[in-house]
Amino acid sequence: MRRFLVIALIAATCQQCSYSQSSSNSNKMDSTEKKSAENLNPVYSKTDTSKVVKTEEEWKKILPKDVYYVARQKGTERPWTSKYENFYEKGTYYCAACGNPLFKSDTKFDSGCGWPSFYEPISKGSIIYTPDNTHGMTRTETQCGRCKAHLGHVFEDGPPPTGLRFCINGVVLDFATAQEAEKKYNEKKD
Repeated sequence: MRRFLVIALIAATCQQCSYSQSSSNSNKMDSTEKKSAENLNPVYSKTDTSKVVKTEEEWKKILPKDVYYVARQKGTERPWTSKYENFYEKGTYYCAACGNPLFKSDTKFDSGCGWPSFYEPISKGSIIYTPDNTHGMTRTETQCGRCKAHLGHVFEDGPPPTGLRFCINGVVLDFATAQEAEKKYNEKKD
């Protein structure tokens, strides 16, 4: 009986971030494909803060399949498949569906859960929190504050100063290094 309880506890812990995982490898996209996908997305902006409201058919036309699956269908990429899982450059993480700034790189930490983890969003309005009682679990879903894309979940087992762990699907993240952002800012000033 004790062995069964230990196995059940380990299984529940491994599935804490998500229960529904894609079995395909379609969630890997090279940067060239992603850049061209950004160009096809008329709502993608790293500076526009207006809310984005689209039908599911409109989202399906402008988002890559892997981003659509996670962002709009509340899917989950397989653990340890995100290019951002072991990624430590300095910069900002954005919503891949709309360009909304979500997290600064200095709030990222290695949680060991298999998905990129952060302890604090970039601002109070960048994330929406929604109760999620699917798959027999009680969790808090995180969504983009601009377009309501499904990002992942937040748990109360993170490091100080917040004690939170934002467990985020890497496929719904874009990243810009601090140098890229500074260069673009300076170009606009000139």
